[in-house]
Amino acid sequence: MYPLDVVKTRVQLQTGKATGADAYTGMLDCFQKIVRNEGFSRLYRGITAPILMEAPKRAIKFAANDEWGKFYRKAFGAEKMNQSLSVLTGASAGATESFVVVPFELVKIRLQDKASAGKYTGMIDVVAKTIKNEGILALYNGLESTMWRHVLWNAGYFGCIFQVKELLPKADNKRSEIVNGLISGSVGGTVGTMLNTPMDVVKSRIQNSPKIAGQTRKYNWAWASCVTVMREEGFSALYKGFLPKVLRLGPGGGILLVVFTGVTDFFRSIQK
Repeated sequence: MYPLDVVKTRVQLQTGKATGADAYTGMLDCFQKIVRNEGFSRLYRGITAPILMEAPKRAIKFAANDEWGKFYRKAFGAEKMNQSLSVLTGASAGATESFVVVPFELVKIRLQDKASAGKYTGMIDVVAKTIKNEGILALYNGLESTMWRHVLWNAGYFGCIFQVKELLPKADNKRSEIVNGLISGSVGGTVGTMLNTPMDVVKSRIQNSPKIAGQTRKYNWAWASCVTVMREEGFSALYKGFLPKVLRLGPGGGILLVVFTGVTDFFRSIQK
């Protein structure tokens, strides 16, 4: 699914009305122009960073959600999870997760951008040049917008999983358990994407804007950047890249939940 992420980023970074080979009218147009003008391999540029990030990111997401759930149940005196607590724990897990993913996201964004194709030779080169030219803290550019992105997605994701599972027939065997997981996770992934795409758009632009001494960056803080995008390009610009994003994270949310549940059940069976 990584090519969808490359396409999403390219569309999000496109400001105003680009022309020629740099203009993307949509997801399919972006796919075609990348392959035609840059080669098929460009759809996988920057994949090393997300591969290295994926395992710890997912582990932290679910572990943090579990621990925050215990904390909030105790804090509010609740015996079991409910809809409100599911949203709250999801948001807290998203905030926790964001601290881990920011440097990886920054590297990925800068490698995916067509304009930076000649600037960096790979992941290590991005890290080295970013630290050299902008300082080591620059690796955490976009932390605030990343936090908002993950808070909103995880709140929608875990909140929907709880609610959808409550509405679905109770699973009485492994097959129905998997089906329920796929449905609830896919709905959660879709809702989470609807909620967080504006923050994803501004995050991409913030992380792709290097710090230059004496200059104020156009995109800096999340909500201010949302206002800038909306004022200059219209409200719909805050949902640039939504289609490739939801095609990846909608079904991906279902697969993620099923895989996590399966792996967790496997290790629990070993411990018994």
